[in-house]
Amino acid sequence: MKFRPLHDRVVIRRADSELKSRGGIIIPDTAKEKPQEGEVIAVGPGSRDESGKLVSLEVRAGDLILFGKWSGTEVKIDREDLLIMKESDIMGIIEETEAAGKMAA
Repeated sequence: MKFRPLHDRVVIRRADSELKSRGGIIIPDTAKEKPQEGEVIAVGPGSRDESGKLVSLEVRAGDLILFGKWSGTEVKIDREDLLIMKESDIMGIIEETEAAGKMAA
């Protein structure tokens, strides 16, 4: 199924949560906290301002984002758990820096 969000809504795939704690303890599914970051899957065309002009969204499909703990509505599309939220619920776009990339390697 193909899904296209309306107005200023964004479809997000939540990032996978860690299976182990920093100390190496395996965390069961029931005790895991849901991650507050994810990947943008689809975006709507934007919202309209007072004059009726279309204002496009700043996020794009493929962006990694950070959002609030209780933001969005959980939905299931094609047997995949996704979130739909307004762009205003997104706190920011995560940009990987060159230094972070070197640390991961």
